Amino acid sequence: MDILFAFLLTALAGLSTGIGSAIGFFAKKTNTKFLAVSLGFSAGVMVYVSLVEIFQKAHHSLAAVMGNKPGMLATIIAFFGGMLLIALIDKLIPEDKNPHEVKSVERMDDQNAGRKKLLRTGVFTALAVGIHNFPEGLATFVSALQEPSLAIPIVVAIAIHNIPEGIAVSVPIYYSTGSRKKAFFYSFASGLAEPVGAIVGYLILMPFMNDVVFGVLFAAVAGIMVFISFDELLPSAREYGEHHLSIYGLVAGMAVMAVSLMLFM
Repeated sequence: MDILFAFLLTALAGLSTGIGSAIGFFAKKTNTKFLAVSLGFSAGVMVYVSLVEIFQKAHHSLAAVMGNKPGMLATIIAFFGGMLLIALIDKLIPEDKNPHEVKSVERMDDQNAGRKKLLRTGVFTALAVGIHNFPEGLATFVSALQEPSLAIPIVVAIAIHNIPEGIAVSVPIYYSTGSRKKAFFYSFASGLAEPVGAIVGYLILMPFMNDVVFGVLFAAVAGIMVFISFDELLPSAREYGEHHLSIYGLVAGMAVMAVSLMLFM
């Protein structure tokens, strides 16, 4: 039952790219204030829960087997290893296809003149989103499986940051083909990489799962989430021209996460 719950939450987070797809179809102008606050809030949730909760639980799990200092060293290495993993993925994807590069409805609409290139851009962006969502899916799944009480705020944070990715995939495909169905399909399919990442991670890792594997994986998850927050969410909010609102969102996300951990842990 816990596995099914974790998988369903992971699927929900990944398929929120469909929300971005809908925004791309119907919005004529990006709501920069709402998006800045939302992205900042998402970053606040992920940074706080990663550093205050997930990192500590990873250390506790590793220290129980390895001892306090060796366990802390292993936790630190795994934490920065998670950051390195997502950074390498970013490096391997060209900037104009990278879903971590800020997009807006207006900016995508301006590309309408280059219809022939838009379809290729949209397809490659969908592939890029899928590659990024794979480790995010594993991170969400492991978090939900290990600590169900952490699952919902993490899912909300991942879902919020997937919305601009849905815009990035759907808009160029829509303007190049004129088909909302095709645009939504590619956007939806790119989000499927998150539950696929959960399935693959589960099948590969569960036979070997113990305190050490859980600790390393949990620390890596924390690193991935912190990197995404600083590399993607906050810079994206700043690019939308709403720097202060993004910081207010960040603080609000941390506060909500702090209260929720206090009440439900």
